[in-house]
Amino acid sequence: MRHGTTTLFAALDISTGEVIGELHRRHRSGEFLQFLRTIEANVPPQLEVHLVMDNYGTHKTPSINNWLARHPRFHAHFTPTSASWINQVERWFATLSETYIRRGTHRSTRQLEQAIRQYIQINNTDPRPFNWTKSADDILSSVKRFCLRISNSGH
Repeated sequence: MRHGTTTLFAALDISTGEVIGELHRRHRSGEFLQFLRTIEANVPPQLEVHLVMDNYGTHKTPSINNWLARHPRFHAHFTPTSASWINQVERWFATLSETYIRRGTHRSTRQLEQAIRQYIQINNTDPRPFNWTKSADDILSSVKRFCLRISNSGH
């Protein structure tokens, strides 16, 4: 039975493993803009912020582009289509899904959101950075093979 949906916007500090997370009932540019403001308020002003994002339209609207232009410490990087694995927060999302979402019984959107907030709190109590298991050369080799595969796919 489906009781509604929620959207989790998450920012992962790859050096510490700490996450800034925000839940919204909709996934539009207005909600994403609110999340950018949350990041702005929570990241020390002397730090640069690199946003690694998918190509979802919400991330590329005029209001988002204008906000980013007015906040030069924010740098947007977009992952190639079908390459979400490049974004380390996706690994964090997978762990959240495996340990809290799929194993739980959430009878309402509110219960689901409570579980997600609890996971974020637990994560941030003892954050740990995600460590790549491949060397940079191995990763670059995989990316090269992926690029060759999709460029020769006949599309």
